[in-house]
Amino acid sequence: MTLRKRVGLLAGITVGVAILMASIVCYWVVRGQLRGEVDNELRAQAAAIQQGDFHSLAQQLPGLPASAGGPAPYMQGVRADGTEIPGQGGLMLPDTTHAAQVAAGGAGPYLTDVNVGENHLRVIVFAPGLLSDGQPVALQLARPLNGVDRILSHLRLVLALVCLGGVALAAALGRMAARRVLAPLAEVAGTAQHISETEDLSSRIQVRADDEVGQLASRFNAMIERLQRSRAELDESVRAQRQLVADASHELRTPITSLRTNVEVLLESDRLNEEDRRRLLSDMVEQSEELTALIGDLIELARGDLPVTTAEDMRLDRIVEESVGRARRDFPQVHFETSLAPVIVEGVPERLGRAVNNLLDNAARNSPPGAPIEVVVDADGVRVRDHGRGVDDADLPYVFDRFYRGASARSSQGSGLGLAIVRQAALQHGGSVSAANDPGGGAVFTMRLPTSAAEDEPQDEALRAPADGRHAPV
Repeated sequence: MTLRKRVGLLAGITVGVAILMASIVCYWVVRGQLRGEVDNELRAQAAAIQQGDFHSLAQQLPGLPASAGGPAPYMQGVRADGTEIPGQGGLMLPDTTHAAQVAAGGAGPYLTDVNVGENHLRVIVFAPGLLSDGQPVALQLARPLNGVDRILSHLRLVLALVCLGGVALAAALGRMAARRVLAPLAEVAGTAQHISETEDLSSRIQVRADDEVGQLASRFNAMIERLQRSRAELDESVRAQRQLVADASHELRTPITSLRTNVEVLLESDRLNEEDRRRLLSDMVEQSEELTALIGDLIELARGDLPVTTAEDMRLDRIVEESVGRARRDFPQVHFETSLAPVIVEGVPERLGRAVNNLLDNAARNSPPGAPIEVVVDADGVRVRDHGRGVDDADLPYVFDRFYRGASARSSQGSGLGLAIVRQAALQHGGSVSAANDPGGGAVFTMRLPTSAAEDEPQDEALRAPADGRHAPV
């Protein structure tokens, strides 16, 4: 059974129970009112008889007829020995044994229902006094209840029809209301089925009201939107991985082919002189180093695709200080000037250190001997400027792409992955990267990171920026 039918059925049952209870209460109230009027009339007539000078059953009370509340149409006397004394109305009333006890004083007056033939009567039994012969007697006064029974029968029929009609109407209205209220749920189910069949995550549910169902629709839309974003990110990740594999295969093919060629030539060493052999071995060492560096960069890129799960607060200026020291050892012909403000960044030290190393290596390779390289750490992150020929304007949008090498860098050694690793590390730490040509010459590479000021500044004066803002040499 569908939810709509269950809601309609539940509404019908609920209303039906309510109408049934109301009908029962109404019936018993009307019944008690009608029978109470008959009882009151009988009690009033019995009181009138007891207050009068009663000596015989022939005594008639003046007043209205029985149909208008006058004297009871049926009356009968019962002696203490159970002997019946016919009265008026021509009916012999039953229950004379109990009436004899009332006449003898063994029981008090009471009201009861009796059936005589087709007549349903309401009887009051009481002891009015002594007859003229001095014997005690109990008097039975009876009024017909047939009229009351007919009214109650009609009332039962009307209430039964009201119950049935109310249940049917409540079920119909409940189903209509359920259709209106549950329409968004049907839309949710339809949208979910559409998505499962077509994998189309662009479908949305129209929010019609700010109620519980409307909130469900809003949250369903939000869930689909997040799922769509996750799907897009996953597709982009898969595309990037495929592109990385394709690019890596292309880049690895050249050094591997060259190594294989040199090995094949060395196998024919009897045709080579010593100078050629040494030249080939030197080329193989250089090619193996290039291959090792390329594989290391590929591994770093693959590691960088993993989420940051071990982030910690660290001093960015100290990481840059260590990287500058390493670069100074690797490139002794290059002069580094630094301005390192004490700032804290949350992240993985190894990944940020590798990114800074790549920025410094890139600047050192593109800077003429003796020219300074300016390294700045401040609240915006890390900024590295060289004084080389700069980057061609056509290459600026692509310098951080994987395996991209500008026209000026194609003749130099490198894998084209160093700046890609820089961008990957910056994005993983909630930052960004940019490259530009400085008006004074050279290129400026910036890695922006979310930082905060350090509580304690370093004591080493070499790490402090001069008061006039110039770069302090390292």
